[in-house]
Amino acid sequence: MQPMRRQADDDDRRAALFELIRQRSFGRGRIKLASGRESDFYFDLRPTTLHAAGATYIGDMIADALEGLAVDYVGGLAMGAIPIATAASVASHRRGRAIGAFFVRKKAKEHGERKLVEGLPKSESLRGRNVVIVEDVTTTGGSAIQAVEAVQQEGANVVLVLTIVDRLEGAEENFAALHLPFRALFTADEFLRT
Repeated sequence: MQPMRRQADDDDRRAALFELIRQRSFGRGRIKLASGRESDFYFDLRPTTLHAAGATYIGDMIADALEGLAVDYVGGLAMGAIPIATAASVASHRRGRAIGAFFVRKKAKEHGERKLVEGLPKSESLRGRNVVIVEDVTTTGGSAIQAVEAVQQEGANVVLVLTIVDRLEGAEENFAALHLPFRALFTADEFLRT
């Protein structure tokens, strides 16, 4: 009976997160995307990723997606990935796992230790660690690829790129060309049908 209840919980969580995204983060109207493309719909996930229930659902769904994967850290490009990585790390802790969180700056700090990758204690590095790159919305994958390159330069092994919403505009193909597994919690077409 436990697996059936778990499936119901997963379905309820997914439906609740979908509704939060639809209400708080999805809109229609002409907009220029980070990729440089123009679109007549958009996702601004910060109102969802920074919402108490939204962050909880996102963390739990990412923790579910990472079950069975050997993962040491989760993170991605600042700013969008910061609340996502934090939510995933918190959810992993609640489940008895210790997946750490980090973020990648768009450019290294010009002072202090001049780090590009932030969040690890002095005694730790990403060298030899399995990491998952997370992103809020993926169009072509350019931002996630920037984060992938940064952590690979630190010696990390990227085991998955995971996004909350895939706009279905080339990211999957771009990640496949780089031999990077890719997964989305939702796709844009799900929201466009509503």
